Amino acid sequence: MRMYDIIMKKRDGNELTENEIKFFIEGYTKGDIPDYQVSALLMAIYFRGMTDNETAFMTMEMAGSGDMVDLSPVPGIKVDKHSTGGVGDKTTLIISSIVASLGVPVAKMSGRGLGHTGGTIDKMESIPGMRIDIGREEFLNIVKTVGASVIGQSGNLDPADKKLYALRDVTATVESIPLIACSIMSKKIAAGSDCILLDVKCGSGAFMETLDDAIKLAEVMVSIGEKVGRKTIALITDMDRPLGYAIGNSLEIEEVCETIKGKGPLDLEKICIDLAGNMLYLANKGTIEDCREMAKETIKTGKAFNKLKEIIKAQGGDIAVIEDNSKFEKAKVITHVKASKDGFITHFDTKGCGCLLYTSP
Repeated sequence: MRMYDIIMKKRDGNELTENEIKFFIEGYTKGDIPDYQVSALLMAIYFRGMTDNETAFMTMEMAGSGDMVDLSPVPGIKVDKHSTGGVGDKTTLIISSIVASLGVPVAKMSGRGLGHTGGTIDKMESIPGMRIDIGREEFLNIVKTVGASVIGQSGNLDPADKKLYALRDVTATVESIPLIACSIMSKKIAAGSDCILLDVKCGSGAFMETLDDAIKLAEVMVSIGEKVGRKTIALITDMDRPLGYAIGNSLEIEEVCETIKGKGPLDLEKICIDLAGNMLYLANKGTIEDCREMAKETIKTGKAFNKLKEIIKAQGGDIAVIEDNSKFEKAKVITHVKASKDGFITHFDTKGCGCLLYTSP
């Protein structure tokens, strides 16, 4: 088998076989296939697209290129969540606490910020003492005893994706929907959960700025999940304005605490109830409506907030700052910016808000 023939086949718009995709992914991960040939194939995929079978084959080959997390020691149906990224997107700790408080284990590996979007791990590290680099055995033990753990991705999780993404970034092929879908789903599958909830952001602060593109990406990812035996649901959510009121790592953790106590912004609380409700539904806890009501109840009773504190304590975090947010370290310079006249906000440059914060030196 030759890489030349695979490139030519995709260039001409034909479907690649499972063996051809396996040859390409294995060869590139090992360093046997050069960047210039893989660049040519990525550009052919960008223009020609991929079939559902091709994306499923490629996803599984990428997932299997490194460590595959075995969550079988954790009893119950394990549900994972992935957000395609946005500004002020701070849902992970809220919904993990809600879902875990209702007996559904959450073993989540999250990433750092990318471009104008903030990362869950960066936000968690603003909590004094919080550990996100936790070994596999301790990670599983926390999930079993506490119900949830959120850590950084291990170094050898999906190495094929790391190499391919770096190449896509310099060859103008990042925006390919099939390649985005394979990248996201391969990491989720390697992370080992039984079910996957996808939060596909859409709007000026998202990578998918149009509804059509968001729907296409959601459909491709759900198709991959179904083909590889993972029960998968995708929600398309608004990112035409920052989520909640706060942008910035410790500020967003403060808003997490307020929201999980029922005192946060309504838009953030609503999306968290929807996401948590769907995760509970995937875990067979009831109908969507019943699951949403269960999620709301954990906030009203304080059950979710108590679970949040358990999760943070188990990973070494100082729960004193969670119980009293005034103990968070404050910025040395605080400036109040006031409107020069009365009026209404009709539009947010959401991406600009993210760039101002997450890409600042």
